[in-house]
Amino acid sequence: MARCFLLFIALSCVPLTAQTPTVDQMLGFRTPAGAVISPDGKYVAYVVSETNWEENEFQTEIWVYSSVTGERYQLTSGKKSSSSPSWAPDGKRLAFASDRDGKRQIYLISPAGGEAVPLTADEGGVASFEWAPDGKRIAFVSTGPEPKPLKDRKDRYGDFEIVQQDYRHQHIFLVNVPEDYTGKEKPKPQQISSGEDFSVGAISWSPDGKTIAFSAGRDPDLSSSHTVDLYTVRLSDRFVRKLVSTSGPDNNPVWSPDGRFIAYQTANGQEYYYYTNHKVAVIAADGGAPRVLNMPFDEQPSLIGWGPDGIYFSGLQRTHGYVFRANPETGAVARVLGNETLWPGGASFSRDFKEAAFTGSGPNQFGEVYASPVASFTPRKLTDFAAQYKEFRFAKRELIQWKSTDGTAIEGVLIKPADYDPTKKYPLLVVIHGGPTGIDRPQLGPDRTYPIEMFAAKGALVLRPNYRGSAGYGEKFRSLNVRNLGVGDAWDVISGVDHLIAKGIVDKDRVGAMGWSQGGYISAFLTCSSDRFKAISVGAGISDWMTYYVNTDIHPFTRQYLKATPWEDPEIYRKTSPISYVRAAKTPTLIQHGENDRRVPLPNAYELYQALQDQGVPARLVVYKGFGHGINKPKQQRHVMEQNYEWFSQYIWNEKPAGSGGPSQPSAGR
Repeated sequence: MARCFLLFIALSCVPLTAQTPTVDQMLGFRTPAGAVISPDGKYVAYVVSETNWEENEFQTEIWVYSSVTGERYQLTSGKKSSSSPSWAPDGKRLAFASDRDGKRQIYLISPAGGEAVPLTADEGGVASFEWAPDGKRIAFVSTGPEPKPLKDRKDRYGDFEIVQQDYRHQHIFLVNVPEDYTGKEKPKPQQISSGEDFSVGAISWSPDGKTIAFSAGRDPDLSSSHTVDLYTVRLSDRFVRKLVSTSGPDNNPVWSPDGRFIAYQTANGQEYYYYTNHKVAVIAADGGAPRVLNMPFDEQPSLIGWGPDGIYFSGLQRTHGYVFRANPETGAVARVLGNETLWPGGASFSRDFKEAAFTGSGPNQFGEVYASPVASFTPRKLTDFAAQYKEFRFAKRELIQWKSTDGTAIEGVLIKPADYDPTKKYPLLVVIHGGPTGIDRPQLGPDRTYPIEMFAAKGALVLRPNYRGSAGYGEKFRSLNVRNLGVGDAWDVISGVDHLIAKGIVDKDRVGAMGWSQGGYISAFLTCSSDRFKAISVGAGISDWMTYYVNTDIHPFTRQYLKATPWEDPEIYRKTSPISYVRAAKTPTLIQHGENDRRVPLPNAYELYQALQDQGVPARLVVYKGFGHGINKPKQQRHVMEQNYEWFSQYIWNEKPAGSGGPSQPSAGR
């Protein structure tokens, strides 16, 4: 306890410099997301995340900006989060989701403020929802009440699960929204789809309000993503029509303004769709052959909507995010939102598609909420979240490029201390993103997991490599780690380190690496196969593809990237597993993992930890009780960040851990 108290004092109460945020300050910064513009374009609702230390939650509340008055104000409040704001078509009410009364439900509130009233009390909780075009109904997706046979089984036998049989399928429900609704008597929802033939995902109303398009897989299992297809349900008689049945996922439907067609994202029958480009396709609302748009866009499009002048989608180009418009006939693509200095993270449009709202940021900028005309990108900043950062000094980000071992061009973000001196050699810490189709961008944001700003203020360079497989660089680049996981990734990381050493700005004897999820896997690969690093941190990382494959909740991931099961090709599983090389391990390794992680199950952490102990390598394993793949509560994130700060301070800066007699030692007996 004394050791933890001393570390808490060192990291939370006294900044490393007067202008560097502490761990608690980083965790306490507020951030915006989910901006939605009102149908008339006069208001923008957005979600603000803030830290509730008492409840140990990153809590979200809804704020509103008025273009009429220039005022911004908090609309919701409570001990539980509110999110997913959605404007009624007349703009007079805002629907949102909250778990303030237990399960996630739909609430209504006036944009002028007042008390929110609950609209639903769904036993299964609301997954997603959307207003009808007439504003008199809301469709939502839920599992609904627990079936009676399942309740009876629990009463007789207690709770258990029959794997891949005890599914709770999601379906569409419809609830009326009376104009004078006060919340005293909740309207009873009607179930629109039913059965166990499919489980509903995304929904979209037709412009005339008579039909709902939706995507659905055969069951809610993540491993069944290849079965997701496109359907419509006619509300008058609940007739369900399957529109698309190609192999691979077909999802995210949006209607044409005249209601005759539906655009959607499709894997277009590709067997290996985890890393290849999805396409935008269009199909007649009453069925027929789909038509894939021939768009000159070598990345993953994310559909937003279909306006009078085309289909809108967001996508990446290298580290920049933009909003584009595609011609539904020719497939021609034009960029409409975003430039070299401001990158939208998606967008919301007014009813006439003339005005847009979005959250965005640019190089060395924090995220804000913006609005802009669609015809000409002239963004107006509606918020001032940057005000909370004004008393602090932050490191500078810049993009750098280098050649990997096999000649592949790799790009990354280099983070330099605010007082960077090009004549000095610095320690280097490599922070590796997850995914693998994640991406690091030269933007500013509150640190989570790894205290990057504190590392930089302590006198380190930080490299965030966009290794092969990262999003933003096209399908060919994303495919370069197929049957080459770990191996090619390690090439990209180590070549980036060598590049900076060759420039004379890095001390080759003071290099560390860390990452979470896929970044944790790459970190584990480096700790087992390389002696280039003085310390490594593995967060929720894969150590053995065989162990991972049989335990994960997303089995197709491994089969897609390794193109085999372990029974078909054990050699590729051996070649790409960090544990195969552990006899060469020498690097002190911190391992952090959630107890209930289903994406990268906990046995991966124990396997790596025991193997390192057997090799006499200093190692520490921290298991976060009750957490899954992400450590998503502030007090535990505080510990994750402090542990990483202490670990690298110990091995990169040769500092003794607070209250400790020296570096961690391997287990006795080795």
